[in-house]
Amino acid sequence: MVDLRSGQGWTGHDIEAEARARGNILLRNGVARGDRCVIAPAGAADALLWMFAAWETGLTAIVVNPAITTVERANIVARARPSVWIGSDGPEVLLSRRSAHRQAPRPSDPDDPALVLMTSGTTGVPKGIVHTLRSLHARIALNLAAIGPAPLTETLCVLPVFFGHGLIGNCLTPLAAGGRLHLWTSPTAAELVDFATRLSDQSITFMSSVPAFWKLAMRMSAPPQRPPRRIHVGSSPLSLPQWEAIAGWSGTGDVWNMFGMTETANWIGGAPLSEARGRDGYVGRPWGGRIAVLDGDGQVRDRGRGEAVVLSPSIMSGYLDQPDPTRAAFAGPWFRTGDIGEIDDDGGLTLVGRIKFEINRAGIKIQAEEIDMMLERHPDVAEACAFGLPDPASGEAVAAAVVPIAGRHLDVAALRSWCRSQVRAEAVPVRLFVVPDIPRNERGKVLRDQVRALVAGPGSTG
Repeated sequence: MVDLRSGQGWTGHDIEAEARARGNILLRNGVARGDRCVIAPAGAADALLWMFAAWETGLTAIVVNPAITTVERANIVARARPSVWIGSDGPEVLLSRRSAHRQAPRPSDPDDPALVLMTSGTTGVPKGIVHTLRSLHARIALNLAAIGPAPLTETLCVLPVFFGHGLIGNCLTPLAAGGRLHLWTSPTAAELVDFATRLSDQSITFMSSVPAFWKLAMRMSAPPQRPPRRIHVGSSPLSLPQWEAIAGWSGTGDVWNMFGMTETANWIGGAPLSEARGRDGYVGRPWGGRIAVLDGDGQVRDRGRGEAVVLSPSIMSGYLDQPDPTRAAFAGPWFRTGDIGEIDDDGGLTLVGRIKFEINRAGIKIQAEEIDMMLERHPDVAEACAFGLPDPASGEAVAAAVVPIAGRHLDVAALRSWCRSQVRAEAVPVRLFVVPDIPRNERGKVLRDQVRALVAGPGSTG
């Protein structure tokens, strides 16, 4: 493991020794086995080493965004009741157990709560997603079986490590494969000028990121001289044109569109561009376990359209101290993903959108992400974000914000006319707003409520 900004590196032996040393620091601060430990240092390597130390000592690691506000920190402390908070300055004891009987350090058991990751909380109060070492090991084993060790020889992590895509897919999976992990998390626009140089100079063989990262990276950097062997893209909808653009820019034929979420410990499955056959949102078959759809009658089907549901050994054990949301997340043994998808006759899944973003136009359900990807096929559109606006006649009207490609002018009337040639009449946006950018959270996910609030006010072009 190497931090590309500082140049500091750790061998596998170094990581084990550092985890033991930091575990002893935690014990000297009065923690007891089974306690909860919040991990929030600014550096990704530091966060990983403290997480391994927590597991070495039998603690539950709650990995959070180091940039959280004071209010967010207070909410986490009130909900999770951690014994210690680890920031960039080391451990801060919140609940001392020095008077309790202290156990000798012992690693976490397979079914102990080992890792808690917080949801982004863009539509409500964040949930703490709990994984055991067993569920993490299951997902990592399935990842390795699907990817193989060779592509993971030199992995570049550009994502933050406080959510599953960055931590489990980009860090724990390549480390388990015995590969070298290059940490270059959350690069700035200025740093991305050197992105292709990083890929070539470090002989990167694998990386995984989100569509928003690639939109910026391909604008800021020239293509690499030495292409990676394999690229994953996930956590947000990937349109076919962008999928093809990533493959063309990187020189890598092996570009995969991934389906996954924190509740499933990262990836559920994925598909390479060669299998897409012109389909936006195609993610293929699962990597272990099963994927089905829940139809309108509540029946689980192996084919057809509905809410995607999952059976997998990597499913979370639940939401932290929230039994009611945990029960609501399952239909019997099936985990409900909240994604609308369609399974074809070959068992391949195509994602259409999120249930919570459905636009209900006079009883006809339209997926916002479907409109996003349609608009992004237009040659003058860089990004798009669709949403519903109140409409007295139909209940909701389809609207969208669009960002023009740099240097190009977007004619709204012409764009709406083009849309009529692409989708059914009820899905054509009745209002289009030209905006300079689309707000996203730190995970690269579109903040639709913010977009709607921005364009619904005065001063927007629509």
